[in-house]
Amino acid sequence: MRKYMTIVKGSEHHAPPPPALFEAIDKLMKDAGKRLVGVGGLLSSDKGARARLANGKITVTDGPFTEAKEVIGGFAIYEVSSLAEAKQWTRRFLDLHVEHFPGWDCEVEIREMMDVPPPTSVEAGGGLRR
Repeated sequence: MRKYMTIVKGSEHHAPPPPALFEAIDKLMKDAGKRLVGVGGLLSSDKGARARLANGKITVTDGPFTEAKEVIGGFAIYEVSSLAEAKQWTRRFLDLHVEHFPGWDCEVEIREMMDVPPPTSVEAGGGLRR
């Protein structure tokens, strides 16, 4: 089995989602069962910060991120057999929004997760070691 993270991106400038949407998402999560291994929603960007590394310099900026057209609003992690199956679960999630939150637009990025730990040290000569 492979793990896929779905990353929901959309505008922060919208009405609050209706309770019926949360109820429908709760049912979807129950339908997914053990295939859904993690999920979370994010508060608005005014409650967060952004850290950036550029040219060796780190800057940290408090939100809101007014220059951003879209921000990450939530995520889900599925453990499924294929990208096709991850796409099916994502479509079901989006169908709930069409039904219960009309007019809200978003984009969901679906990314396969690495299944090996990152390197823990550097070998002599510059190679990476796990």
